[in-house]
Amino acid sequence: MSGKIDVREIDALVDAQNGRITPAIYTDSALYELELERVFGRTWLFLCHESQIPKAGDFFNTYMGEDPIIVARQKDGSIKAFLNQCRHRAMRVSFADCGNTRAFTCPYHGWSYGIDGSLKDIPLEDRAYPHGACKQEWGLLEVTRVKSYKGLVFGCWDETTPDLEEYMGDMAWYLDGVLDRRPGGTVIVGGVHKWEIECNWKFAAEQFASDQYHALFSHASAVQVLGAKPDDDSTKTLGAAQTARPVWETAKDAIQFGSKGHGSGFFFTEKPDANVWVDGEVANYFRETFDEVKERLGEIRALRLAGHNTMFPTLSWLNGTATLRVWHPRGPNKTEVWAFCICDAEAPQEVKDAFERSATRAFGPAGFLEQDDSENWVEIQKVLRGYKARQNKLIVEMGKGSEKVREDGVPGITSYIFSETAARGFYRRWADLLIHKDWEDVEKATEAYEKELVK
Repeated sequence: MSGKIDVREIDALVDAQNGRITPAIYTDSALYELELERVFGRTWLFLCHESQIPKAGDFFNTYMGEDPIIVARQKDGSIKAFLNQCRHRAMRVSFADCGNTRAFTCPYHGWSYGIDGSLKDIPLEDRAYPHGACKQEWGLLEVTRVKSYKGLVFGCWDETTPDLEEYMGDMAWYLDGVLDRRPGGTVIVGGVHKWEIECNWKFAAEQFASDQYHALFSHASAVQVLGAKPDDDSTKTLGAAQTARPVWETAKDAIQFGSKGHGSGFFFTEKPDANVWVDGEVANYFRETFDEVKERLGEIRALRLAGHNTMFPTLSWLNGTATLRVWHPRGPNKTEVWAFCICDAEAPQEVKDAFERSATRAFGPAGFLEQDDSENWVEIQKVLRGYKARQNKLIVEMGKGSEKVREDGVPGITSYIFSETAARGFYRRWADLLIHKDWEDVEKATEAYEKELVK
């Protein structure tokens, strides 16, 4: 598929009912351009954390799809977001990653804008515009809707998109397990790690939504090393590689959630430290705060320290290891990763420092787990350069027919954690967004698909 797309053809690319995906969805340039319009142009996208712009005049530069965006704290405490593009000749007006300012000034011709996006000054205005300049109409293009959810700031260009909470649906329950553990919410600690991967953004977003299965193999060496503790008697004779007990062997239950394109997976553990990636001060902190979090969120989420998650389309996070990341698309064959460390605002500073070290060690740009994932995605993208490889349908059947709605308070459509329920839902939502121009039709398509899963 290339050139102009008949959206009716897209339906055949994602056969979620039978678990078949045509891999051209990861490579086709025309599909990518349609994604920018119908996915990134009308879904709720993560912009920043409120803790990154605490004072009036604070700003943070990010992206919505490939559109550069300025997020700015206003004098009245509210938050606005603007396209980082001078109205004169399309130059960026803000280049620093973040900071505090009274104005954004274009370096090309000197047009200057206030933090509220209004055009404040045009050099040589009287001579350049002898008949007057319409400065009140030439401000920065403002993101149509900006809303915070427990510290996370989201933006959306489309007025018809459901409200943020409705858009999130049951995913909010899973996200609250990170954002609402303790009074005071969360903060971002440290800076933002940024790097590029030569792969399509959907590989990363879908894996965090659905794929715990890969960890048994892609991360096998890390599990073997980290799973055994130095004081285990068995390690003295067998060695750590033979005594590792990963959480999927010890958990009493495990689920995968998938709905509206969002996805999550986690294990039901019996102790608040059952996460092979987390140890030391971080693990001690989870143990010490367990009773408080249990009272606030219930036992299931208080114990949930080995979960993977994606809020469709590109916000992902991991419980326990405290990594929050965005998969910024950079063409059909490239993704720019932005990774943040998120933790409880009320955690002591030494614990926050430990969280940052833990997140960087495992999921920073040189993290021992991040490297495994990136290599997989890059190699797949290389394979898909081939013509036959792009036509060869992928098998995404795992767990098909096992979907259910639980009765224990865990919300949404679920299946066993080693499943592709969330993956099928992720791609079905993606296809429906590309097919339908109206949000009402997107929602109807999602409702019909999910109804069939649990009837």
